[in-house]
Amino acid sequence: MSLPVMKQTRKCVFKSTAASGVNNAELHIVCVEVIHPSYGLYVWPCAPVLAQYVWFNKEQVLNKHVLELGAGTSLPGIVSAKCGALLTLSDAATLPVCLHNCRENCEANSVSATVVGITWGMVTFTLKDLPPVDVILASDCFYDPADFEDLLFTISYIMKVNPAAVCWCTYQERSSDWTIEDKLERWGLKCELIPLTRFEADTCDIGETGLPGNHTIQMLVISRFIR
Repeated sequence: MSLPVMKQTRKCVFKSTAASGVNNAELHIVCVEVIHPSYGLYVWPCAPVLAQYVWFNKEQVLNKHVLELGAGTSLPGIVSAKCGALLTLSDAATLPVCLHNCRENCEANSVSATVVGITWGMVTFTLKDLPPVDVILASDCFYDPADFEDLLFTISYIMKVNPAAVCWCTYQERSSDWTIEDKLERWGLKCELIPLTRFEADTCDIGETGLPGNHTIQMLVISRFIR
């Protein structure tokens, strides 16, 4: 007998401030989380930080094609869609439960999005058939060092097809020994560290989520390195 699926919701509220330059007063998002061993079915500390960056840079996603990698609960991607982006959500093709959760969160927020399976490190027909991409979102995808190379390969592949594309990425500092600097160069990529103060993310409670709490989150913009 299979166990019942246990779900819970997390509400997120992104607000404008005088310094943000954001036109809309508030944005309310509901994230459906599944109580499941798969980590991809929860909102983790990196997600509201990246969502806040999208919210503060909404003019850069308006009418643009945004692709979220490892989307899980899809918070940053859904915020981008609410800001006028054309959205594609992706998670591993081998994790249908995560792809289903992406669709459920879109439905919960009345967002239209294409949901596809993209497994990092693999060139599949799904990856090759993506429409032109302007912005890639990656929230806490640099979680397991064993995946770093595959993830950067996938980002590099997309950027070779879309040379002007950028990747907005948040990661949680877990070990001082982990680095992607050498791997970025190997795949022809570079990155810029964005101060959290620039988009009012230097706080322990973003979007009234209680996250990122006391976790240290970094915001990166990854782009192609043009020699």
